[in-house]
Amino acid sequence: MTNLTRVTRILGVGVLLCAAWPAPVAAQSHALDRLNQLIDEAWQFDLQESPLFATRVGVHRFNDQLGRQTVADHQNRLATKTKFHERLKAIDRTQLTRLDQINYDVFERLLRDEMAEASYQSYLIPITNRSGFHVAFPQLASQVPLNTEQDFENYIARLKAFAPYVDEHIGLMRAGIKSGHVLPAVVLEGYRDAVETHIVDDPTRSLLYAPFTNMPGKLTASQQQRIATAGRQAISSSVVVGYRKFLEFMESEYLPACRGSIGASSLPHGREFYRHRVRRFTTLDVTPEQVHKTGLAEVKRIREEMAEVIKQVEFKGDFAAFVQHLRTDPKFYPASADQLKKETAYVLKKMDGELPRLFKTLPRTPYGIREVPAYIAPKTTTAYYQQPAGDGSQAGFYFINTYNLRARPLYGVEALSLHEAVPGHHLQISLQQELAGLPEFRRFAGITAFIEGWALYSERLGLEVGFYEDPYSNFGRLTYEMWRACRLVVDTGMHYLGWTRQQAIEYMAENTALSLHNITAEVDRYISWPGQALAYKTGELKIRELRTLAEKELGDAFDIRTFHDAVLENGAIPLGVLEQHIHRFIEENR
Repeated sequence: MTNLTRVTRILGVGVLLCAAWPAPVAAQSHALDRLNQLIDEAWQFDLQESPLFATRVGVHRFNDQLGRQTVADHQNRLATKTKFHERLKAIDRTQLTRLDQINYDVFERLLRDEMAEASYQSYLIPITNRSGFHVAFPQLASQVPLNTEQDFENYIARLKAFAPYVDEHIGLMRAGIKSGHVLPAVVLEGYRDAVETHIVDDPTRSLLYAPFTNMPGKLTASQQQRIATAGRQAISSSVVVGYRKFLEFMESEYLPACRGSIGASSLPHGREFYRHRVRRFTTLDVTPEQVHKTGLAEVKRIREEMAEVIKQVEFKGDFAAFVQHLRTDPKFYPASADQLKKETAYVLKKMDGELPRLFKTLPRTPYGIREVPAYIAPKTTTAYYQQPAGDGSQAGFYFINTYNLRARPLYGVEALSLHEAVPGHHLQISLQQELAGLPEFRRFAGITAFIEGWALYSERLGLEVGFYEDPYSNFGRLTYEMWRACRLVVDTGMHYLGWTRQQAIEYMAENTALSLHNITAEVDRYISWPGQALAYKTGELKIRELRTLAEKELGDAFDIRTFHDAVLENGAIPLGVLEQHIHRFIEENR
């Protein structure tokens, strides 16, 4: 089914529902006009306030800007979002068609979460142990258009704006020091690598200079020379100065002020803040205690499945001995970065051919494979996905980490690749960006529970189309699933139940076959990004629950391809909205 057919079907359902309602057409039109106007105003506001986001989604009016990051700017955004929310609540939702009610619900949820984040002043901690403005900025060249003279002028303008951009982030972090909103000291070990790399004496050695070495041939020699000179000056006078200033601030002010505790509960209003984070990232009205309990149950279930695989390979020893075998036997690890990349490429090409068995609708946007940049690789997880540009000018990319190959087991390649590329992140996010008939904010909505839940669900789909034939690879799939189940336990444990960092590391080491390097990096990620890791398993459990329900209710009429289209046809939505949608799908297809 094409995108146009899908949207036509949804609109048709909306028309039927609309016809059945007693409300006057004029009232419906008035409510819809107010909603659409509000959504458009909020979208334009977000683009103006977040120029880098605007560029990524294909809006190029602000390509020469980085955006403002002062405390006053964040407070003004909260005030504006609050007014948007008040206007939204004044619209009679019952006067909207079903499709527009989904727009209303998603918009309301995102506004509510943004308002809560700002009210807890989470913007005063603008970095984590492996992300932040200082980590993202060197990747600017791969995320902006660089085809014309004006494109290069815009790029140079952003290079020049970096030093003031650093000053504003330092201002946020100084305010955080005063109010107690600071990172735990332990997660910042090794942070210097992500900063010192960009403090260069020769600007041509900067990663940000790369675009000036390969400019389009349509630019004249004199244009290229002028642009390159301006680029070197901007890097020397702004980028290097900014990174040097940030390093000095981190060393002299921030690190000494970092807290010794690791849990979000120790932040101002920390327990309330973490309860908000649980609701935000799961999109469900659940408590930390409930999430912890779910995690423990999932860990128990998956351990039983792992035990069956150990029996299957006839290993002589217990679970701990088997995991030690996986962590130490060289045959399970790539001998070179090229081997890891080739294994990954083969898995994905094989899955490309199986996708029509699972989906009726496939994305048009292609994807590629890249290595994680060296300056962030030591503190970055095994892989991640970078979504395509909103205007179709850039593909999606699956980044694989080739640092420390002894921490990159080959038995995990299948599950990881299906998660990050297809049928996981690339397929879902590309389809979402290609949807017709949706407001722009929904085409680019980053609802983590849906996005990461779908990607984890996608790992299991490999079982249905001929993957994981090697039992060790299937154990790798299970250890990745266990990894996400453990997150429910250790994230709530550290941030709400008083667990120590070492306790979390040991718990994951006892229950997964992940390398100790990966486990430590992951635990530090959870410490510095409270609640985010809960989204994966929560979303996957909800999608599996809804699939089980659809299979039971529809019986022989159940079609996996149609079900997957139904899950994906609205893009990323809160899990409660997804549940309502799938219940309606079941009723329509009985």
